[in-house]
Parts: sequence; C-alpha cells; structure tokens
Amino acid sequence: MTIRVLIADDQELVRTGFQMILDAQADMEVVATAANGAEAVEHARRLRPDVCLLDIRMPKLDGLEATRLLAGPGVSEPMRVVIVTTFDLDEYVYGALRAGATGFLLKDSGPTLLIEAIRAAAAGDALVSPSVTVRLLEHLAHPRPNGTRAPSEPLTERELDVVRLVARGRTNQEVAAELFVSLSTVKTHLGSIQAKLGARNRVEIAAWAWESGVVS
Repeated sequence: MTIRVLIADDQELVRTGFQMILDAQADMEVVATAANGAEAVEHARRLRPDVCLLDIRMPKLDGLEATRLLAGPGVSEPMRVVIVTTFDLDEYVYGALRAGATGFLLKDSGPTLLIEAIRAAAAGDALVSPSVTVRLLEHLAHPRPNGTRAPSEPLTERELDVVRLVARGRTNQEVAAELFVSLSTVKTHLGSIQAKLGARNRVEIAAWAWESGVVS
C-alpha cells in the first residue's frame, strides 16, 4: 500500500529534498507540494493525502492554523498531519499537537525519523522527536486535575500502566516488553484508553496523563 504525502514548506530546497527522500521509498508517493499554508489546505482538501507534512512558519497561513483546519477539533474527517520545523520551541510543539498534529519533528532529525514519522502517522500512530517528547509534556502539560476531562469510564490498573509508559515516550514494543504482554494486547489497551478518554492518538493520551497528574 502506497502512502500518499503532501509536503508544505516555504523553502523550495526543503520541499525538493523531502520529496527526493520520500519518493525513494517503495511505499511512499508525494502527491503535491505547497509553498504556503493556504496552498497546503487547498491541495489537502482536494487530494486527501494520507499524510500532510507541514512546516510551522509559512506565508499566508502558518502551519498551526493549517493543521487546525485539516485536523483540529471539530473537523469531521481529520487528516494526519506531521509538523516538521527548524524551531525547537515548546509553544510551537504544544500548539501543533493541540491543533491535531500526529507528529512533530525537527528538520535536523534526519531522513530515518522523517520516514518513521510518516509511516507512524499513516498507521494512525504518532511520533515526536525524542529530543522534545518528554520535555514538552513535563514542562507544558502541568497537572490540572480540575481542568482535565474525565474519562467516560474509569481506566483499569493495567490501562493506567500503559498510559504512564506512553506518557514517558515508550513505543508499543517497549510497553509490551516492560509489562510482559504481547504487542496485540498493548494495542487493545490503547484502543480502549483512546475510547475512554476521547483521545485521537497517543500524544493526546500522554498529554492527558501529565495534565491529570497520572504521571508526575
């Protein structure tokens, strides 16, 4: 199955470089490129790519607003957005993930992480640069017990174990290894947790864990 990708960046050199990396993958195809956020939204809505790769700072419409329009709360058929930027600023990361992005990478993360992030997003998972993951959640998602939405049903002790590990940036494989369960069991727990929390992805699960004080 080919993953159809849209690339949006105001620098032609970056767009060309990303396209060369992705087109070299047997399972990926770049279906459109855009030089600004408005173009990105237009192309995305028309072509419905599997993953939208967006820069933060773009003319006409920045990456955060483009993400909100394509994947934010209230969007009936949200797309999968991965933010790629040179700006390692917490407010950008937090804003992007809150706007609906399923991944956040720095441009110097390298091609391997870029490819992994796109594959993760296409699979409905999320990948955030290791350099920002835990710092982001620790410093921005301060415990807010009174302001955090309550789950529709209480999480089981095992589900809370999974939540704590996800909140610390563990992959599904690492969660399975630490809890001595199968990968399919971890995925089942994650599905149940997402349903109870109304979370769209593991990033929102992690944010809920920090905000609610489940992890400190």
